[in-house]
Amino acid sequence: MKLATPTVSRESFGHLARAAFRTLSAWISFSLLVSAGTPAQQPAASPASSSPSTSAEKTAPELASHDEATTFKVNVRLVLVRVVVRDQEGRAVGTLHKEDFQLLDDGKPQTITQFSVEQPGTQLAREQKSTPAESSEQPAPNPPPNVPERFVAYLFDDVNLKTSDLLAIRDAANRQLSTLRPTDRAAIFTTSGQGNQDFTDDQAKLHAALLRLQPRPIVPAAMQQCPYMTYYMADLIINKNYTEAINAATKDALQCSGVANSAKNQTALAEALQAARIMVQAAAQDALNRGESQTHVVLSTVKDVVRRMSAMPGQRTIVLASPGFLTLELEPEVTDVIDHALRGNIIISTVDARGLYAIPPFGDVTQQDMPSPAAEPQEAVYEIDAENANDTVLSDLAESTGGTFFHNRNDLERGLKQAAEAPAYYYVLAFSPQNMKYDGRFHRLTVKLTNSAKFRVQARQGYYAPKQAPDAEQEAHQEIQEAIFSQEEMHDLPVDLHTQFFKATEVDAKLAVLVHVDVKHLHFRKGEGRNNNNLIIAAALFDRNGSFITGNEKVLELRLKDETLERKVESGVTLKTSFDVKPGSYLVRLVVRDTEGLLSAENGAIEIP
Repeated sequence: MKLATPTVSRESFGHLARAAFRTLSAWISFSLLVSAGTPAQQPAASPASSSPSTSAEKTAPELASHDEATTFKVNVRLVLVRVVVRDQEGRAVGTLHKEDFQLLDDGKPQTITQFSVEQPGTQLAREQKSTPAESSEQPAPNPPPNVPERFVAYLFDDVNLKTSDLLAIRDAANRQLSTLRPTDRAAIFTTSGQGNQDFTDDQAKLHAALLRLQPRPIVPAAMQQCPYMTYYMADLIINKNYTEAINAATKDALQCSGVANSAKNQTALAEALQAARIMVQAAAQDALNRGESQTHVVLSTVKDVVRRMSAMPGQRTIVLASPGFLTLELEPEVTDVIDHALRGNIIISTVDARGLYAIPPFGDVTQQDMPSPAAEPQEAVYEIDAENANDTVLSDLAESTGGTFFHNRNDLERGLKQAAEAPAYYYVLAFSPQNMKYDGRFHRLTVKLTNSAKFRVQARQGYYAPKQAPDAEQEAHQEIQEAIFSQEEMHDLPVDLHTQFFKATEVDAKLAVLVHVDVKHLHFRKGEGRNNNNLIIAAALFDRNGSFITGNEKVLELRLKDETLERKVESGVTLKTSFDVKPGSYLVRLVVRDTEGLLSAENGAIEIP
């Protein structure tokens, strides 16, 4: 089955990976090519000496492939922690080892079960080995592949950006995009979901998308509100029941409504005060709803872009240009974005598009909605606190995913350039939480170095425990899906990928993907006199811009007798699948997973002239 190259809209972001994986379940048949020494059919058992079940066991095929579900063993839940270590000059350090790190979960030391040093860009697609053709027609030689190596998504927060700041960051991006390399692919996305441009190397399309940028607030601010109320103040009043904030807003309500001036006695004044407090609660609830709605939209869009980037086969970076925004009670959503980015091997860098800014002590005079003089001093403090808190989410996203946070500087072009470049080195630490409880509770993480005098550690601050135990089959399929849409190569299983193509005409070709499995070095479970294992083999095809085209999957059941495993499967098992393609550059992604949860993943790039 084939899919058209997906267009990127707000609606398609959230469904791309799921739609791609559903396509992977409409599988093209694999051809099973077993070496000549492996018997295709087993001799029948003696009818006199065997029960029907024993006879069936003896005559059961040793190799079989089908599209049915299999039983999975789920790996223990791992928490991934990407760590960037920088020296005093800010350069990433790549010479540390596992024993140099200490990892604590809520202050309790954890065992680091997986450790790797990564250099972004070193595990990209490479030309694969060729295998002999299975027909008299000779395959065309593989020319050097021309596939993208780096994907940069520029995400502009047009929901929160003011016109002046958006124009400044747009001009800086216009200049910075001209410096992209031929193997780079860039995309322009917005938090409003309007005016998006999918990944391309066409500079004209990218610049045109930038020109379409304009502020698009999801929830317009209330005009001439009485009393004056911000999202930050509403949180203090509704969620935290902060007395000073309630009193300041009440003073404002009495002043702006005029009810205090009309009160003729103490009874009337008490009634006016009660009415003002009701106004404050109503205004605070409205501001809280509007603020949470807008922040939820922004975080959902960031997560959608993370999902979109997870389907790109190369080095992947998101550059979020924003004035910052408050998350307050939505911190679990921020952690969820970070977790998806880490599992998708995506770096999020952030640029505070306000540049070098100063917060007016008594509010922004350009605003039509201002606090009354009676409450202005206290509410001005909250305004400053809110503006300072805006940067927190930008800092957290960058620190937790290995990105950079550029802020309080006017050289926005330099900031975008720094943000688009991944660190030269980063470390991936993984651990299995001890006595994990499925309660959704936040766990604070701390990463330390045994000798940290000269280095600064950049890592995520924590994670939320899941609220329910994982389903084994769902987790296994999710693991395969995440591996398909990743550039990482893994070698838990003895698997090799080969590609070749045949051109039927000038405009039609058949791309063959051959998967060789070294059966003798697989891990088998003994049962009923057989050596048992199931392999799920999934393959996906991507175009020159890294967009998913199509894919297929097969379950290979291995029920091998001892003598077959010892003597007859000498050359292993080869599986073949074919794709009908047009001339162009393609990247093939192969993932193989066995019953025990071991997984291998390989990349193959090919150019069809």
